[in-house]
Amino acid sequence: MLPLSRCAFRALQASRGRLLSTSHSRRDARTGLVLGVYEKEGEDGGFHLTEAAAGFDSSLSGKLSEMLKISGPTPKKGKSRMFYGIHKDFPCVAVVGLGTNTAGVCGAENWDTCKENIREAMSAGCRQLQDLEVSRVEVDSCGDAQSAAEGTDKHTAAPGCAHSFVRWWEKGVLYGEGQNLARLLMEAPANHITPSVFADTIEEKLAPHTDRVTVHKRSAWIEEQQMGAFLSVSKGSEEPPVFLELHYKGCPDQTQAPLLLVGKGITFDSGGISLKPSSGMDAMRADMGGAATVCASIVTAAALKLPINIIGLAPLCENMPSGKANKPGDVVRAKNGKTIQVDNTDAEGRLILADALCYAHSFKPRAIVNAATLTGAMDVALGSAATGVFTNSDWLWEQLQKASVVTGDRVWRMPLFQHYTRQVTDSQLADLNNIGKYSRSGGACTAAAFLKEFVTATHWAHLDIAGVMANKDEIPYLRKGMSGRPTRTLVEFAAGLAQQG
Repeated sequence: MLPLSRCAFRALQASRGRLLSTSHSRRDARTGLVLGVYEKEGEDGGFHLTEAAAGFDSSLSGKLSEMLKISGPTPKKGKSRMFYGIHKDFPCVAVVGLGTNTAGVCGAENWDTCKENIREAMSAGCRQLQDLEVSRVEVDSCGDAQSAAEGTDKHTAAPGCAHSFVRWWEKGVLYGEGQNLARLLMEAPANHITPSVFADTIEEKLAPHTDRVTVHKRSAWIEEQQMGAFLSVSKGSEEPPVFLELHYKGCPDQTQAPLLLVGKGITFDSGGISLKPSSGMDAMRADMGGAATVCASIVTAAALKLPINIIGLAPLCENMPSGKANKPGDVVRAKNGKTIQVDNTDAEGRLILADALCYAHSFKPRAIVNAATLTGAMDVALGSAATGVFTNSDWLWEQLQKASVVTGDRVWRMPLFQHYTRQVTDSQLADLNNIGKYSRSGGACTAAAFLKEFVTATHWAHLDIAGVMANKDEIPYLRKGMSGRPTRTLVEFAAGLAQQG
């Protein structure tokens, strides 16, 4: 997709260039255009064109407005209407509904409704044009170039735009590409994305940023670090584990405490000896969604050149059944010396995160945020509406929640009561049990309580992303399949911290 061209708007004054961008001079015969229209509140059938759409309408002496009036009711939010042959440069024009132009941040929905409407509308228009095999599409910024870019499937920035427009468009492009990278990793077959291939892929994506990013891929080192919990999960698979460590140095001030991002990296989860049901097991190729979103966020931060230091940790392995795999009732020792009774080998994600969280503290971080497709209980609790956040820090929660309002990729705070801690510390054979005393009750909460036993940092948050792992049709501007959420929220969160210094 391309930001909207000025080519067809020669009649517009140069002062409107801030809304429009200049595209390539050569035009494809199948060039499409997406324009926005608002509904007028309290006026049945009334509409209000965006400034760019109004400029286009003016260049056609009002033909677009006339056709909108006679073709039926104003397109509703997220709906589109096609017009053919009304402009020599654009044989196909999609007009998309943006809702009302009074929308803004909605407290009840916990997002910026205007931004979400733009993402949804641009996606609807672009997909309709793609269905017509239109090879080139130019897009109305609708007053928010970043959101417009995020709502399109493919992004190609055009040269010659007003600087402010290009900056926000390109930011939206990078946010979208970051989420698409996470989606790609999560969607790929497990035999194509093994721990080593995952690490190599991220290293390749970071190759243009070697001046700012250092990549460490470690295997034997894991045993040297006495990460017994992590190693216990990996021993059931023939694929060797990898501990991926990324250092992004976006701030020249070496005294600045880094932001620590930790992602669960189970590249395939069979459930181990506690084997999962076969139905839906193919989706467990995406059980490394935490690592995918964390690593994609760092790739995006590097591309944006965010002025912040970030360290990313991704313990990568498979969880497979074999004669060497963990058995229910086994006891393993974590990096911090705590012993863990493994009563359910399908609760493996918290084991590898326990060791990674212990290691994360060695960097004396500003904050630690871990992301994991950790529990089916989170999917039951929140579905795909929001990522569940468990945190010991009101400040950290406020930063994450603020970021999610901007991105529309929402978060929701969950409890970290001692009530749940008591359930994971009641163990016959060890300091902790890897499942709660009442295993099916509050499963997401007891998993978070388990992780908290490996955290001493003042600012820590656990993001359970199991519910948002996949998209069916809930998020209109995302394709079906693995979602790559909440990559954009993690990037926006890091950008917010960078602004704070």
